[in-house]
Amino acid sequence: MASTDELACTYAALILADDDLAITADKLSKILSAAGVSVEPFWPGLFAKALSSVNVKDLLTNVGSGVGAAPAGGAPAAAGGDAPAEEKKEEKKEESEDESDDDMGFGLFD
Repeated sequence: MASTDELACTYAALILADDDLAITADKLSKILSAAGVSVEPFWPGLFAKALSSVNVKDLLTNVGSGVGAAPAGGAPAAAGGDAPAEEKKEEKKEESEDESDDDMGFGLFD
């Protein structure tokens, strides 16, 4: 869970990124003091260093862009010979669920 100091610095960094300004410790501190928020003195410098080489707008717009490419590459191979193996795995799962009820001598709705 993020602390209030971290959240305040995050919002200040987002304000700077939205205005296309460089994220520096001084600018973060000015925004925080203008908002009346007091944070530990190391937070603005930490955020400035962490975000110095990152384009925050690109980071926000490309959060999930790399995830969609992986299944497309694996789909043709799965259609070939892997389907029977998946069915066997499913059968084993179903059997183990049934056996677990038998081992205990009662079911969920008995």
